[in-house]
Amino acid sequence: MEMGDRTIRILLAKPDLDGHDRGAKVVALALRDAGMEVFYTGLHQSVDKIVSAAIQESVHVIGLSVMAGGHLPICREMIKRMKEQGMEYVHLIIGGVIPKQDIPELEKMGVRGVFPSGTSFDEIVKGIEALFDGRD
Repeated sequence: MEMGDRTIRILLAKPDLDGHDRGAKVVALALRDAGMEVFYTGLHQSVDKIVSAAIQESVHVIGLSVMAGGHLPICREMIKRMKEQGMEYVHLIIGGVIPKQDIPELEKMGVRGVFPSGTSFDEIVKGIEALFDGRD
């Protein structure tokens, strides 16, 4: 998928001690098949490593995959680090085991897309594309 004359570049990351990455790898393939350029950082990444990789790869989106809980403090720290690095132009999204009651809090803190387990690949792709074309 292209935004204007550029392909959407997305970094997928597994923060902290989360050791389940099959879903992240499958989502990475689906995003690639949708025309996005995808970078996957692997397991057990710190927030600082994720931010550094996002800067290095000049991505438009950081996608966190969280299956082991801790999504609220991880996202708070991620947004803080992104602001410190002047990365307000990079969209933060999250997927995985995300309780529905936490979605409003994630959105309030600045997470631009929340994709709980069970979200279809089509919904994820459309949600990311909407970040760049003004759709809701």
